Amino acid sequence: MISKKIEKEINEQINAEFWSAYLYLSMSAYFVSKNLPGFANWMQVQYQEEISHALKFFNYLNERGGRVNLKPIEAVKTEWDNEIEVFQETLKHEQHVTFLINNLVNSAIEEKDHASNNMLQWYVSEQVEEEANVDEILQQLILLEGNKFGLLMLDRELRQRTFVDETVQNN
Repeated sequence: MISKKIEKEINEQINAEFWSAYLYLSMSAYFVSKNLPGFANWMQVQYQEEISHALKFFNYLNERGGRVNLKPIEAVKTEWDNEIEVFQETLKHEQHVTFLINNLVNSAIEEKDHASNNMLQWYVSEQVEEEANVDEILQQLILLEGNKFGLLMLDRELRQRTFVDETVQNN
């Protein structure tokens, strides 16, 4: 049985993961409006990843005898000034998610909930990868600033990204 404290915090994280998905879908729509289908694709893959992350928490909470309580998803931003701003916001958001995951780990340790701590280690590793991937694209965009040809080449590269549900492979 999972503690009420961890149950509450995981429910909050489920909401945060769905909000993240909604944010990335909004970013995808923004890139479609800018005729950057590769960037839109990259954000749609992010959307799919966030949904899978939320479902991993959802399933875990159910497996541990907790009660999932879904909350409304708050509105997300829909407009940005440019591609760099989108990825700056994406990096900041992923850093916030890392903070949330770390707080969950801290709670699991305080509660001596070894099962939850173990499950959360997957998210700790995932966040390292998420931040690194976003930062790499951000740094490329900064280097390319004003270079439309380079932007189109990066767009083509990002078009190749496909969704692989890592949560299923690592359960």
